[in-house]
Amino acid sequence: MDAASESEEPVSGEALSVAHALSYPPSHMATTPDIEMAWAIRAMQHAEVYYKLISSVDPQFLKLTKVDDQIYSEFREIFETLRVDVLDPEELKSESAKEKWRPFCLKFEGIVEDYNYGTLLRLDCSQGYTEENTIFAPRIQFFAIEIARNREGYNKAVSVSTQDKEGEEGAGNKEEEAEKGADSGGDEEGVNREGEK
Repeated sequence: MDAASESEEPVSGEALSVAHALSYPPSHMATTPDIEMAWAIRAMQHAEVYYKLISSVDPQFLKLTKVDDQIYSEFREIFETLRVDVLDPEELKSESAKEKWRPFCLKFEGIVEDYNYGTLLRLDCSQGYTEENTIFAPRIQFFAIEIARNREGYNKAVSVSTQDKEGEEGAGNKEEEAEKGADSGGDEEGVNREGEK
């Protein structure tokens, strides 16, 4: 054994078996509590990354897949009146909704990687991922709805809200710095915006 491999911690057999199990789509495995927890953790990590992404850039210009245009056009062709800003779970999960969604989702098998993996989807796009605001959905359903939200401007509220909070925090820091400067008792004279004393 070389020195590099001796310093690495060994990976437990349990971790390897969970990692191996996660390499299969959920439809091909028996459900166990460990596997369910691993899928939930993976879905939450995906949600956190996505939310940070739409919080930091203008979502209208995001490209989530190589086939965003196809997903969006087919989604709006089939679900032209579906409200994407605030979702009604019945329009996603009821038996009649599933009959409509199933053919749409299957169109992307082999086109979108892991199209049927479980993903967390926000019901109200102006809010974050909370227990009350989140449902579990197939990945292609997530892509269809989030691409629509991005292109139609609904997710812009998230990036604007985040930028507003950052601006308030920055303004608060500047006020604190100004107060510290005023409290320092120095003999320096202030300068107004025009550069006058």
